[in-house]
Amino acid sequence: MELPAHDRRLRNIGFGLYLLGQLTGGLLGLVFMLPVLTDAGVCGAMCLGMVLAFPAGLVYLTFPRLLDRYDPEPWYALIGCLLWGAIAAVGFALAINTTAGLAASFTAGPETADVIAAVVSAPLVEEAFKGLGVAGVFFFLRREFDGIVDGIIYATFIALGFATVENVLYYGRAASEGVLGLTFVMRGLLLPWGHPVYTSMIGIGFGMARETEKAWVRFVAPLAGYVAAVALHGMWNGSASLAGIIGERGAMIFVCMLPVWLLFVLTFVIIVVLLVRRRGRLIRSFLVDEVALGNLSSSEVDLVCEAFGLLKARRRFGRIGTDFVRATARLALSKWHSQRAHRQQMRTVSMDFVVPLRNRIRELRHELHRQQQVAATQRRS
Repeated sequence: MELPAHDRRLRNIGFGLYLLGQLTGGLLGLVFMLPVLTDAGVCGAMCLGMVLAFPAGLVYLTFPRLLDRYDPEPWYALIGCLLWGAIAAVGFALAINTTAGLAASFTAGPETADVIAAVVSAPLVEEAFKGLGVAGVFFFLRREFDGIVDGIIYATFIALGFATVENVLYYGRAASEGVLGLTFVMRGLLLPWGHPVYTSMIGIGFGMARETEKAWVRFVAPLAGYVAAVALHGMWNGSASLAGIIGERGAMIFVCMLPVWLLFVLTFVIIVVLLVRRRGRLIRSFLVDEVALGNLSSSEVDLVCEAFGLLKARRRFGRIGTDFVRATARLALSKWHSQRAHRQQMRTVSMDFVVPLRNRIRELRHELHRQQQVAATQRRS
């Protein structure tokens, strides 16, 4: 379906700002990485880091993709988020954190500078630029940002892009220092979900702003999400820094925090799964009247709201089945947004998509029924 002129204009503005951010962040990253890139030994270690970090990053991406099973986000938005985290956010964070560390080193000494960089600068700066990517989707791709689950998905893709490139740097340094195995176990196996959990707080904040009907929540929720992300990031970095400063006692504190952190991550995952199930129930509730109107059958609604209905439809009907499930889920979400806007006496572009989506679903149903008839005829013959 063709987007309204206002939506197209917003997307064009957002794309221009995205390219500007990527170009600036990428150049900053290259400039501040020059000392490393000109050292052949360190470059070789970083190549080894890439071999470890990139495949692991691809594996981690399967988790948000599995969660994103109702009205999956468009590929261009997800790839854009991944690249924002890997290029722009890394470049800006590297430039600012390095500059802040050098300034602190001159005024307070190297050891204090390391703590300031890890506990103060890194959480504030990294979460700000990762969060900027989530904000970009929220403001410029609003039709693709439906609520809390979408906020978590986009935030996770940005954070995984950031974490993957950061791991390359950490693995490269660890290889040159002879501690690559321990670093890979800690960052790649035990604690790969640090950045996604931090930045998901920002995604939840923007998701609440998208779902709420209260004006003050739209303003406060994203800020609260950023504060929560910074606090979690700072606490984790602080425990690691403490282990390095006070030696054995600090290491014990860090080890004791590991199960607490893993329990927190597990709790977070359970909450996300519950939110995804809530989204499925919401979609079903807004399709009930479509069955009463004869636009859908009960079995079709069951397919759309099934845990892996999209995969099932793709396997049975190919691209037509995928389009049908996506269009039906999008219809339910458009009706949800329209209902909320109506209660607030506001205008939403979602209202403009309800009738075209119904027409599109009618066409797809006709094609699905034709395929089923052809398949039944072939079986009889």
